This record gives sequence, structure tokens and C-alpha cells, in this order.
Amino acid sequence: MKKIKNEAELVKEALRIGSVYAQKRGVGKFESTDSAKNKIEFMYRLLVHDKLIQPLAKDQLGEPAMKHKLALWISRQLPQDHPLLK
Repeated sequence: MKKIKNEAELVKEALRIGSVYAQKRGVGKFESTDSAKNKIEFMYRLLVHDKLIQPLAKDQLGEPAMKHKLALWISRQLPQDHPLLK
């Protein structure tokens, strides 16, 4: 798994945009008391369920791999001139 530049910031952006997506879809919303781990897992599973990203192999399923998948997903959604992609 190759490290992505600005991966932590991309994951934060993925959670922000993913939260809006989840609310519009009507499946829930993040609360301020939700842990980052729970938010990451929820967003990963939602995107896999909606077939927006491919699932990880069962032996690779873990928080770092889920974060990486979210960072990849959001990097494809953002415009090419977005500051996080530079």
C-alpha cells in the first residue's frame, strides 16, 4: 500500500463529504461523540455497500487500509486543482 500525499487530510475530507452523502441518502449522520474509528468504518462500509469502492480482502481489513481506501476515493472525487491533491 503506497502512502498518499496528504492522506490524513484526505481522510478528513472524505469523512466530511461522506457525512453529507450519508445524510442525503438517509442512512444516518455522524454525532460529535462518534469516534474517528467508527466514522471511518461506517463510511468505508457504506461506500462498499453502494459499490462506490471495491472491498478490501478479509485479511487486509483494518483501520489503516480503510483510511487508505477513503483517501483514494476522495482523491478521485475532488477536482484536479484542489489544494489537497498538490
